Order: sequence, then structure tokens, then C-alpha cells
Amino acid sequence: MIRTTVNSSNVAEVGYEAATMTLEVAFCNGTVYQYFDVPEAVYKELMRAESIGKFLNAHIKNSYRYAKA
Repeated sequence: MIRTTVNSSNVAEVGYEAATMTLEVAFCNGTVYQYFDVPEAVYKELMRAESIGKFLNAHIKNSYRYAKA
């Protein structure tokens, strides 16, 4: 999965694989999480968000299954 560098104090990179609806988030501390069954529209909203971290906390962290990669 290709990840894109983002401008965030807590998140370093974000990637998305449309075929599997998997969102991958690499944090600045080196941890990587994969969130499953995330619609592409939510990924696009995340990437357009004024604050990646706030959007992640409000709309993704407690809404989708995840695993530490």
C-alpha cells in the first residue's frame, strides 16, 4: 500500500486501498494501524480535513475494526 505524507503533528502518513477498503495510518511515533471496511468517501474526507488527527479521532478510531500493523 502506498502511503502519502500528511501535515499533522501526530500522523505521519496515510494510505488507502480501495479494493479492500483498508485505511492505513502511520503515526509519528512509528506505530501503524490498519482500519478495515472504511468507505473511500471517508478516506477522501480524512485527506481534506483541516486536522487529520481530529478527524481520525472523531470519525474513524471508534467506528471501524482495526489492527496494529
